[in-house]
Amino acid sequence: MRRIASINAKLEPFKALVKTYNDIRELEGLLASEADESTARELESMSVQFLKDLDALELRTLLSGPHDDKSAIVEIGAGAGGTEACDWAEMLFRMYQRYAERKGYKVEVLTETPGDVTGIRSISFKVDGPLAYGYLKGEQGVHRLVRISPYDASSRRHTSFAAVTVLPEVKEAEVDIKPEELKVETFRASGAGGQHVNKTESAVRIIHIPTGIVVGCQSERSQHKNRATAMSILAARLIELERDKTEEHLRMLRGETPSAEWGRQIRSYVMQPYTLVKDTRTGVETGNVLAVLDGEIEEFITAYLRSDLNARTA
Repeated sequence: MRRIASINAKLEPFKALVKTYNDIRELEGLLASEADESTARELESMSVQFLKDLDALELRTLLSGPHDDKSAIVEIGAGAGGTEACDWAEMLFRMYQRYAERKGYKVEVLTETPGDVTGIRSISFKVDGPLAYGYLKGEQGVHRLVRISPYDASSRRHTSFAAVTVLPEVKEAEVDIKPEELKVETFRASGAGGQHVNKTESAVRIIHIPTGIVVGCQSERSQHKNRATAMSILAARLIELERDKTEEHLRMLRGETPSAEWGRQIRSYVMQPYTLVKDTRTGVETGNVLAVLDGEIEEFITAYLRSDLNARTA
């Protein structure tokens, strides 16, 4: 039934476009035989909407990867910049929250480590919705912020970094994980006291011994549910590890050298002395930094998906 629903989700928009296209052709025929102002306005409105819907459908066809239709697990870690970086990590988390709201996605925090003074040192959260991983996968990389620091008494300009990792949510059964390769630890979840989640050892940390990968979850009251979520994250990380090995092998065969870009930076957000958000991979930029930080990142995501397709088909 899920397979049928997935196929229908692809067919229905196409059928709707075909119907709209035929309606437009009929209106064009009416205008050719009899000029009418209201019909002309209706034709213009339908044509504009048709092009928007066509562009949206084309974008969905770019999301044909093996995991693009899955939910996404996003991890944000503060980089260089101390308190500023922790504040920047929290700003990024809010940006993705707002983007998820615009898309109708659900956000669930899995683990969170607060900063020493303010903000977030690290956070892991799940974005649940159709094609969530497909849309968000291009956000992986280093994000750079330049602004006048609100924490600097001298009002100096600071540069902060945060690393974003995006993984598909995969089931444990999709990856061969041997129980003897795991070290499982339980502990009390951090956060406000007095709650059930803080009174029992419900939080789970899993170490994959062969690779050294460490994952954890403390969002649920149930240790069993936290373990299942942690295993899902571990499976996603192991898939990513295999993908990275394959890509590295292909680069060696092609004789390509790794990118020398500073810190693998994918996007810069400049708030002072001017306002600009620029994606270093696609060249897309906008001066409306506040709108971007409020979740309006669709333009950057679309541009990345199109450039990624061009790179794969070149």
